[in-house]
Amino acid sequence: MKKRWIAALTAAGLALAGCSGGGTTSQTVSQPSPSSQAASSSAASSAPESSSTPTEDASSSASQGETAAADQAGAAPVVYMTTDISPEGLMAVYEAMGWTPTGNVAVKLSTGEPPASNYLRPELISDLVQAVGGTIVECNTAYGGSRAETAMHYQVAEDHGFTAIADFQILDENGSMSIPVEGGSNLTENLVGAAFGDYDSYLVLSHFKGHAMAGFGGAIKNISIGLGSSEGKCLIHTGGASSTSMMGGDQTAFTESMAEAGKAVSDYLGNGERIAYVNVMNRLSVDCDCNGNPAEPDMHDIGILASTDPVALDQACIDLVYAQADGDGASLVERIESREGLHTLEHAEAIGLGSRTYELVSIDG
Repeated sequence: MKKRWIAALTAAGLALAGCSGGGTTSQTVSQPSPSSQAASSSAASSAPESSSTPTEDASSSASQGETAAADQAGAAPVVYMTTDISPEGLMAVYEAMGWTPTGNVAVKLSTGEPPASNYLRPELISDLVQAVGGTIVECNTAYGGSRAETAMHYQVAEDHGFTAIADFQILDENGSMSIPVEGGSNLTENLVGAAFGDYDSYLVLSHFKGHAMAGFGGAIKNISIGLGSSEGKCLIHTGGASSTSMMGGDQTAFTESMAEAGKAVSDYLGNGERIAYVNVMNRLSVDCDCNGNPAEPDMHDIGILASTDPVALDQACIDLVYAQADGDGASLVERIESREGLHTLEHAEAIGLGSRTYELVSIDG
């Protein structure tokens, strides 16, 4: 039986640090971050007793069709979760979304910087990639390393086992294509790989973790910087100032530009209808998969989450990190807050990419 609980901090009277405007979270992960303890202590003390303990909803046996109908009626987007980090768990949480790709399917992931990054291993994802008939896609980096040039990047993909499980393509091996950004504060266009438009549907598989510049990396980073061509990456990093250099950008403009580029991708794909997202919360280092020698995690693995709303999905992952007891993951929390990572979610919600209010549904028995 699926367990359901609604993410509603406004009802519970709780708030996350750095989340201006009253961010929301699942009741199972409602603890405020360390820097907000003083600010939220009085609000937390007034929360209803049930806010800290999930209860099984009487309607937990509702079908996915009923959940979809509720979403269309204005209910919070659903984030599905399993603690089973395995090929079977990945397939189960994907299927729980009830999303079916159409046409030519791309599976976006990070190929991982050699020699020892925490990219998603082929043995974990191969069953799902093959089930959707997907081509694995990626773009070149803009910072040097083993994946900055197309030929080297194809070699990394082979070395890391991706070409053995599916077709593989570097989307920007022939340059960039421009897609419009609507309602952005920093970007008017988003430069993605030239082959981005060759695919009708995108399944985005992300390893959730920290990031040296963005604070954290999840679904939004994977469809913004991750789908950006080398030029597009520079444009995002500089808040729209340059497509040839990543230097000189403002941090706030950078975090906002990630949200804006992500929205451009979602808008292009049928206003989000032809894209879905899965975040794997294992090997939760403070460092991204673009780091070939990442720091060892100081927290345990959490699970796999999936949603058709990238903002809800990343917010749920953030909330689960903040909810860890006994200081578990303190370094990751510090990394997120020191880089204004939560502002990406704030801006993404403000421009309409998705919702930070969500319903977390465990698919575990």
